[in-house]
Amino acid sequence: MRILVNYFMIKNDELIFRKAKESDIPNIVKMLADDTLGVNREDYKKPLPQKYYDAFQNIIQDKSQELLIIYNYRDNIIGTLQLTFIPYLTYKGGLRAQIEAVRVHKDFRGGGFGRKIFEWAINRCKDRGAHMIQLTTDKQRPEAIKFYKAIGFNDSHIGMKFYL
Repeated sequence: MRILVNYFMIKNDELIFRKAKESDIPNIVKMLADDTLGVNREDYKKPLPQKYYDAFQNIIQDKSQELLIIYNYRDNIIGTLQLTFIPYLTYKGGLRAQIEAVRVHKDFRGGGFGRKIFEWAINRCKDRGAHMIQLTTDKQRPEAIKFYKAIGFNDSHIGMKFYL
């Protein structure tokens, strides 16, 4: 894997992974809002609410966070995801990776890009020294659950949420 400043590239150069910039926020939020669950929990409008820009500043200032935007060689936005690296004392002081907010742009779904994005993300987590990758997905996303199982994730734990 070639690593450039603020860019991460898949070897075959089919996809370009780079850290998100502030100018990417509207495209990211639009992708997050563009599904049956996201439409009710995101606030995509023009202008975009300031809370998204504030959250972005918190993310980019945290060395444990990587918010990524994924392009193809034609500069089409393919998707986005966020990686969080969590240090902890269990597993002998191990590092756990969390994958969140994965979206493939609706124009590119079904083309194998999700698999390629996860292959890259898994390798990125290995490169950072993580010994485990975890993710959560809503039970109302059976296709996503099927996809995650197909690429090797297993439902080994019960995830719980407490909304405030």
